[in-house]
Amino acid sequence: MLEHAPTLQLIGVVVLAVAAVAWTVVLMRLLRRTSLQTPTRRTPTALPALPRQRRMGPALESVELTPAEQDAFAGLARQLANG
Repeated sequence: MLEHAPTLQLIGVVVLAVAAVAWTVVLMRLLRRTSLQTPTRRTPTALPALPRQRRMGPALESVELTPAEQDAFAGLARQLANG
């Protein structure tokens, strides 16, 4: 079958095969090099346009419930527990 193929076609197949092997070798070297390097973490910098965030949230607030509200809450909790 190769005796019927023109010379330029055979040269083209060889060139494509060599290019594919070279591409594979380069790709494997790049992947190996990037996998060996540990990613460096950058320290986050504050954006000047945003106001500084507080480290602590606001003080907790609580409200005393009346006995009727406590009973209503207990009934609601029972309804939710029973499904």
